[in-house]
Amino acid sequence: MTKEELKNNITELLPSTTFDETGEFLNVIIASDELLPFMKTLRSKSEFDFDYLFCLTCIDLNNHLMMVYHLISKTHNHCIVIKAKITDTIKPEIESVNSIWKTAELNEDEVYDLFGVKFLNHPNLRRLFLEEDWEGYPLRKNYVDENMIKL
Repeated sequence: MTKEELKNNITELLPSTTFDETGEFLNVIIASDELLPFMKTLRSKSEFDFDYLFCLTCIDLNNHLMMVYHLISKTHNHCIVIKAKITDTIKPEIESVNSIWKTAELNEDEVYDLFGVKFLNHPNLRRLFLEEDWEGYPLRKNYVDENMIKL
């Protein structure tokens, strides 16, 4: 399926979607509360068949966080990037996609540990790199460490 065909099919599925087509992949921007049902559809509908989540990360954009999911369909050989905006930077939460793609489990643990995003319905959300009593989230732009080198 071409980028244009993907875009048209996704627009029919979720009309509130916006797109960014400046990069290599089609970037689909959705509201965070639409994430789980949308992702389930992308996985289960045969015309999409996004069967592999190959990257999951977060971006701190100062006034909000953006969850970023890279998906591929090995059947159709097409790729897509889903971006879900989280506006609450004090207690950021979003649904886990671990029930759809098992590859999400450790990636969500990493985002939780380094960005502070809580993944709802995650089977065992835990810190991976930092100690349990660590304060703050090192990959957030507002994180300050007295040992940081200032340029």
